[in-house]
Order: sequence, then C-alpha cells, then structure tokens
Amino acid sequence: MVYLLAIIALLITFILVPVLIPTLKRMKFGQSIREEGPQSHMKKTGTPTMGGLTFLISIIITSVLAIIFMDNSNPIILLLFVTIGFGLIGFIDDYIIVVKKNNQGLTSKQKFLAQIAIAVIFFILSQVFNLTDFSTGIHIPFVNIEIPLSIAYVIFIVFWQVGFSNAVNLTDGLDGLATGLSIIGFVMYAIMAYFQGATSIGIFCVIMIFALLGFLPFNLNPAKVFMGDTGSLALGGIFATISIMLNQELSLIFIGFVFVAETLSVMMQVTSFKLTGKRIFKMSPLHHHFELVGWNEKKVVTVFWTVGLISGLIGLWIGVN
Repeated sequence: MVYLLAIIALLITFILVPVLIPTLKRMKFGQSIREEGPQSHMKKTGTPTMGGLTFLISIIITSVLAIIFMDNSNPIILLLFVTIGFGLIGFIDDYIIVVKKNNQGLTSKQKFLAQIAIAVIFFILSQVFNLTDFSTGIHIPFVNIEIPLSIAYVIFIVFWQVGFSNAVNLTDGLDGLATGLSIIGFVMYAIMAYFQGATSIGIFCVIMIFALLGFLPFNLNPAKVFMGDTGSLALGGIFATISIMLNQELSLIFIGFVFVAETLSVMMQVTSFKLTGKRIFKMSPLHHHFELVGWNEKKVVTVFWTVGLISGLIGLWIGVN
C-alpha cells in the first residue's frame, strides 16, 4: 500500500507542475523580489510562485486515499488538517502578494493569529476527539524524562507549529533549498516513525517525501517555479506536528537545524541592529549572508543540504534512542 501511495504522490505532483506553471504565467502570478535583497535575485522576478499548491494537492489526494483504505488512520486526519490549515494561510498570503504586486501579503498579526488558531484547533481535535495518543509533555532525550505540561502543552504546540512554520518560510529563499531540506527531514521522521511502530505517521512522511520529489526538479536552480508561502508555511507546520505526535519534539531542533539557524540569524541581526546599530551578518536570513560573501547559489544550497543531512542523522539518532 505504501509503495502505491508513494508512486501516486510522486506522479500527481510531477504532472501538475508543468500544467500549473504556464497557468501561473498566464495569470501573471509571478514572484516579486525584495529590492533590499541580493541584486543577483532580481532576475528571478516574475518566476511563477504558489507552486506549493501542486504538492499540497498531491498530499491531500494521497492522504485521503490512505484514510479510506487504511486502518488506524486518525493520525493522518490530524496531519491533513494541519497541512490544509497552514497551506491555506500561505495561499491567502501568496494571493495578496501576487495580486497587489508587493512582498507584504498578510500582516504579521493576521498571519500569527491564523497560525495560532490552527495550532489550538489541532490540540482540541487530538485531545477531545482522541484522534491520537501523543503525550502532553516534552520528552527529554536519553534520560527517559518527560516534563508534564498538561493543558499548558497547547502553549508549546502554538510556539512549535508557528515557529517552525515561519522558519521554513524564511529558509525558502534559494532555488531548491527548502524543498531539499524538507525531503531530508521527512526521510528522518519516516525512519523514526518506523522504529516507533507509528505506521500511519510513517506513511504520511513517505507521502510527503514523494510529493516533494515530484516538485524538486522544477524548483532546482534555475527554478521554473517557487513553492511560495503556500508550500513553506505548510511544510513547517507539518514538521512541528510530526515531532509532537511522535513525542520527539526536541529532535526537530536537529532534523530542522538549518531552519533553526536561518531563523536565529534573522533574530540576531534584528536584535544587534536595534541595540548597537551594527549588523552581525552581511544580510539575513543566513543563506543571503553566504551569497554576499561570494558563494554562488548552488554552492549555498549544496552546503546547507549537507549540513541538513548530517544534523538530520543526529536528530534521528536522538529520536530512536
């Protein structure tokens, strides 16, 4: 069953992308590039965005098939809710950007409140309707200790889902970067789910891997399409949710290490500039810093993928021990 779902997920995305690209071009749904960003990126202006729709459609269709034909598919229902919820927020944000032809989209407050709402509803669905059995405590690796939070765990869920949703969004600034890192991350969680016997979660991770593999060839440099917030916000939300449902929340710090580093670079840059008037990096997020140091885009992506693979293996090791 899992092999069939993987093939379906791959084919749907791989077929949809070439269909969507000319449609987006015809509708002039092209990316507007920040003027304050690296000048080398200006050539990307007009590249179709919202490509995340393709792999989200693939994930939704394939997940529905899994729910219909599999036993114990409640975890997939929860993951599908998060996928659609965060994906919808990203879609609205992208739509505003491409229609208004600016890079603002939803306001930070609007996006934040919507993300909080999805996180809270996820917690309610999981607990009230008993759709999954993850604990309401944070598992500490190696020492077999769990910090119980009870109802306060919802605060952690909000922080985790919103944080990583935005982290992947920040990382999605170079061709293929976020897509490749996401594939690596979902491979690690698929293996972790296998070791835990969490079959449904593992199958969902496999669906994610192959849906993204169908998208990656079109997203590599030079990208023919960007995933946009439609894809990146959904991916981050899914990562956080899987780590929560596997009771291995802290493993995501390593499996999503590059996402964390990119986010920290922005926070450090803003804090330093406000307090001292000086910048730590030539530009943030971190991938732009390395571009301005002199690395070409392909080198940055390759090095970041390599770091993501190494840190992902560490996160996997933490999660299975």
